[in-house]
Amino acid sequence: MSGSSGTLRGTLADSRLGRLAVQFAKFGAVGIVGLLVDTVVLYAGLGMGLEFFAARVPSFFAAATATWALNRAFTFRGAADEPLHRQWAKFIVANAFGGVVNYGVSVALESGVQTVAEHPFLAVAAGSIAGMFFNFAASKHLVFKGA
Repeated sequence: MSGSSGTLRGTLADSRLGRLAVQFAKFGAVGIVGLLVDTVVLYAGLGMGLEFFAARVPSFFAAATATWALNRAFTFRGAADEPLHRQWAKFIVANAFGGVVNYGVSVALESGVQTVAEHPFLAVAAGSIAGMFFNFAASKHLVFKGA
């Protein structure tokens, strides 16, 4: 094998890895916006008298909808085009496992750690991080194919 052939393959791999890293960084930035939406809706629900576990349901769906729209426009631009309602539904389903992880971590921490119970944002943040890696893979390979 010649040196230039090995270098070419290395460059291609680096560029593919580089694109993946940029995409993951964008996904993370969108996730921060989703975390803010999640937190605002959570606190609104708590302010209306909902218990934490009940307030997490609408806060998750609001955050998931916001992140779907932003990932569609920003992170995975150029993905195969399909009707919005179908892609949104695929995003929700594909990210359901990450959502269960997110919800489970946040509820467990809120109910089991006094500091977290006093600051629900910590539970939301921990849940978001726990589900992020799975959600990136599911979004990239199941929802936004070709991006």
